[in-house]
Amino acid sequence: MTAAVALPGRPSEMLERLKANPKLPLMLGGAALAAAIAVGVLWSRGPDYKVLYSNLSERDGGAVLQSLQQMNVPYKFAEGGGAVMVPAEKVHETRLRLASQGLPKSGTAGMELMDNQKFGISQFAEQVNYQRGLEGELARSIESIAAVQSARVHLAIPKPTLFVRERQKPTASIVLQLYPGRAIDEGQVAAISHLVSSSVPELTPKSISIVDQHGNLLSNTGNERMLDATQLKYVQALEQNYLKRIEAILTPIVGKDNVRAQVTADVDFSIVEHTDESYKPNQDPTRTAIRSQQTSESTQQGVTPPGGVPGALSNQPPAAAAAPVTTPQTPRAGQAPGQAGAPAAGQAGQAGQAGQAAQGATTAASSGPSSNRRDSTVNYELDRSVRHVQQAPGSVRRMSVAVVVNYRQQADAKGKLVAEPLPPALLAQIQNLTKEAMGFSAERGDSINVVNSPFTAEREKAEPELPLWKQPDMIALGKSLSGYLLLALLALFVWFKVARPILRRYTAPPLPAPEPRDETEAVLLPPEEPANPEILRLAAKYESDLALVRDAAQRDPRLVASVIKNWISNDNR
Repeated sequence: MTAAVALPGRPSEMLERLKANPKLPLMLGGAALAAAIAVGVLWSRGPDYKVLYSNLSERDGGAVLQSLQQMNVPYKFAEGGGAVMVPAEKVHETRLRLASQGLPKSGTAGMELMDNQKFGISQFAEQVNYQRGLEGELARSIESIAAVQSARVHLAIPKPTLFVRERQKPTASIVLQLYPGRAIDEGQVAAISHLVSSSVPELTPKSISIVDQHGNLLSNTGNERMLDATQLKYVQALEQNYLKRIEAILTPIVGKDNVRAQVTADVDFSIVEHTDESYKPNQDPTRTAIRSQQTSESTQQGVTPPGGVPGALSNQPPAAAAAPVTTPQTPRAGQAPGQAGAPAAGQAGQAGQAGQAAQGATTAASSGPSSNRRDSTVNYELDRSVRHVQQAPGSVRRMSVAVVVNYRQQADAKGKLVAEPLPPALLAQIQNLTKEAMGFSAERGDSINVVNSPFTAEREKAEPELPLWKQPDMIALGKSLSGYLLLALLALFVWFKVARPILRRYTAPPLPAPEPRDETEAVLLPPEEPANPEILRLAAKYESDLALVRDAAQRDPRLVASVIKNWISNDNR
């Protein structure tokens, strides 16, 4: 044994063992190919991740990740770490489970602030909590709009007072955070203003300011005179309606694409309220109605009319009236009653004379000058007419119409089409039809202009058809097929560069056996036997065993010597 013996445990030994078992490389190559295919399929069928939460604070992000780990929900971060993504089929379930845990905690607080009111809280703190809850609820309502990502609402509600002059109306300011690439129109801004104004008492839409994240003022508080989106849309719809009516009535006469018209409408959007109250005299006196009547009559007799020289002496007031006074006579001392009767009788006679004098004075007064006065006041009902007129906005104050008609195509003597102007009679008909279609009114100041002019031939450039490789459907199909194509290329690479060379190496027929080095080897391998696979396999096994024996003899010669001695002793027996 002069040849070098291979050491066990080296790559050469493993190769020898692989050569001894030719099916093992085939099995290893097949297993590697199956593993590569499985990895590719799993990679192509990986879960589709969607955003769970975005723009989280560090505290909320850590709490959300900890909860996801406890729930065994796979997650990953978007590019830049700005969002947490989970499998698409678990987004809603995960949000509900996190919401039950109160995550994320940095959301807008609403009326739930009023649920945990402490006992003995002051009125100021209660009012502040109510205002915070109202702001949070309004912010949540605004965030429900598709284009709004987040919103902040600030309310300035003044303290109520009993003095009318010191009362102030509330105001509000709103900051909107829009999604990237999104925008809101004026109608949505007006809707947000009315939403907030309807939630706060005595708050008007004019007192609300709306700003986006770029600092642009969205509310139109300072330009009340400008038309809003609804009014502009109404004007455009009105003009298009008149335009279609004009083109529809002129197209059968001049042909399709031979008429162009433009309509400009001056619309009045002012709201006018007018109240008239008129009084007219009664036309028929016999049918007058008396509202009220009052008559006063006075008579004076025996009044001396003023006379004399005008002046202070003739304007003296009359003297005081003197009435006769009758006093009874009392008997004097020492006078008998009979004596007293004589004077009494005399006095009675005097009284009778006085009565006759008074009667004569009354007769004289009745026959003297007298004064009569009579006043009469009659109030009649008058006709009254009250008219209250409110003019609705949107009336047309003036309208202008411009119509251009193309020349008429006529065939000449040679049969060639030649453009000729329309006759004046036909133009007059076109103008009259246009007036009727637009509702022409000279009192309103409408104007119309009809022009007959040849149209410039415009060659419509056909848009080039989009190449097949630029179509969106083909791009999406290419993206889906690229994964499978990459997987197929990887499988081919493994087969041709790894598995196939290994199989060729270990399945190739072995080299012819070397010539025996000594007589012993010559005896063991007789040359006359034909070479077949089984003999070659046995020869390879023999070489492997021989290499092992050589290695053992080199490492422990005594053991080999004892084994040989044992063999010799057994043969001698």
